[in-house]
Amino acid sequence: MTTVAAEIASYAQRRRRQSAVRTAALAVVMAGVLAVLAWVLFYVAVQGFSAISPAFFVKNPPGNPSAAGGGFANGIIGSFIIVGIAALIAVPIGILTAIYLAEYGRGRWSESVSFFTDVLIGIPTIVTGAFVYSIWVIRFGFSGFAGSLALAIVMVPLITRTTTQMLKLVPDDLREGSLALGGSQRKTVLRIVLPAALPGIITGLMLAVARAMGETAPLLLTALGNDLFTEANPGKRMSTLSLQIFSNAITGFKAGQARAWAGALTLVAIVLVLTFAARFFARRSRVSR
Repeated sequence: MTTVAAEIASYAQRRRRQSAVRTAALAVVMAGVLAVLAWVLFYVAVQGFSAISPAFFVKNPPGNPSAAGGGFANGIIGSFIIVGIAALIAVPIGILTAIYLAEYGRGRWSESVSFFTDVLIGIPTIVTGAFVYSIWVIRFGFSGFAGSLALAIVMVPLITRTTTQMLKLVPDDLREGSLALGGSQRKTVLRIVLPAALPGIITGLMLAVARAMGETAPLLLTALGNDLFTEANPGKRMSTLSLQIFSNAITGFKAGQARAWAGALTLVAIVLVLTFAARFFARRSRVSR
C-alpha cells in the first residue's frame, strides 16, 4: 500500500509539473501575441494621429496624390454602403442555411452543405473577387454592387458557421418543451430557438461585417475605386476605406502615405467598435452563459 501511495503521489507530482510547464508556455505565447497586437495598434495610432484631422472625414482626396490635405470621406461612405448591401444579401442566406444545418439537416445533403461552407471560409478572397469579376463585372462593369456581391460571398460562410454553432448550443430541453406543448418545429425554431440564440447570432454577424469592412483584394476586381468623387450609387464605381488606404500607400508620396495611415486608423477604429459590440452581445447571450 505504501508503494502504491508513493507511486500515486509521484505521478501526481509529475502531472503538476507538466501542467505548470504547459501553462507557462501558453502564457508566453499569449503574451507574444498580445505584444504583437499592441505594437501594431500603437504604431497605427501614432502614425494615424499625426495625419488625421476633422477635415479628413468630410473631404475627398486631392487630385494630385503628392498634395497634402484632403480626406477619405468618399471611402468612408462607400465602405458603409458596400458592406451594408453585402450584409443585406449575406445575412438572410447565412441564417437560413444555419437553421437548415442545425435544425433540419440530415444525411448527405446536409454534410455537403457543411463541407462547402468550410471550403468557402478557407478560399482566398482574391479568388472570390475574380469569380465575381468573371460572372458580373465583365457583363455589367465595375460597380459598388459587384463589390457587395464579392463581400457577401465572403460573409455567408462566416455567418453560417457561427450561427450554426450558436443554434446547436441552445439546450434541447427548450425544443422538447415546445414540441411537448404542441408547437410545430417551425414555431419552435422561430419563437424558442432563434430568440435564445439571438445575442450570439448578432455577435457572429458583427464579426462578419468587421471582416468585410477590412477586405481589399476582392474590391480591386469589382468596385475598383473612385477617389475623386463621392459616389452613393452602387451601380457605379465606388471607393472604400480599404481601397483608398491601398492606393495612397503605394503612391510613394509622403502626403499620400500620411492619408493612408489616417485611413488605417479610421478603419481599425471601426473594426474595434464592431468587435467590442460583438463582445457586448456575447456577454449578454443566454446561450453563452
